[in-house]
Amino acid sequence: MNPIDDVDRRDYLKLAGGAVAGSTVGLSGCLSGSDDDAVETGTLGTQVTDQPGDIADFESCVVTIQGIWIKPRAEEGEAETDETADEDAETDGNETDDQDEEDIDQNERREYHEFDEPQEADLVELQGENTQLIDERELTAQTYEYLQLDVTDVAGELKEDGDAEVSTPGNAPLQFNERFEIRPNQRTTFVGDFTPVRQGQRNRYLLQPVARGTRVVYEDSEDDTTDSETDTDNSEDE
Repeated sequence: MNPIDDVDRRDYLKLAGGAVAGSTVGLSGCLSGSDDDAVETGTLGTQVTDQPGDIADFESCVVTIQGIWIKPRAEEGEAETDETADEDAETDGNETDDQDEEDIDQNERREYHEFDEPQEADLVELQGENTQLIDERELTAQTYEYLQLDVTDVAGELKEDGDAEVSTPGNAPLQFNERFEIRPNQRTTFVGDFTPVRQGQRNRYLLQPVARGTRVVYEDSEDDTTDSETDTDNSEDE
């Protein structure tokens, strides 16, 4: 077992700021507005997957996720996140983003949504086209800059060398710089692709996002018909 230090995590949540938007799956927290000015909502489904990396070293790599951070799109004049998104859009191939702790946005405008129960995902079983749904909830209909996974524990077992030490950079959230929309009365599926990357010659690995495999799918909530799909390089209608 390689738990992310619980004290560090509590300190991170405290110091990082942001709006904690409740722990229920479904309608999260109180949506502002009066009866005469109802806030439109849509559904966000969060899935995880694992594309090529050093996952081939592992017999199993079980990641525990406690919640997600999301950030509403910046208002006019706030361009810092737009620059991040533009830089990320230049990433090509299946290479990882190679994030450092300093790359993780800790802006106070983020919203934190804690799961009712921690979700576990074995990355070995999520290669190729395989994905796992870890959360589904209602959110305010608007554009969001990115999604971050709150990873609290990783248990890695190598095929040949026993246990592995696996963590996120600086034990911070794992950030996917993929802008997405929550559309009124529709379902948005955010697929976060990440993989363990070996550090040096020791059995130490860092989880890193894979830009090419991270994608957003939009569906009509009533009939689950896919409208369109986007990734970090393009956007197309199906």
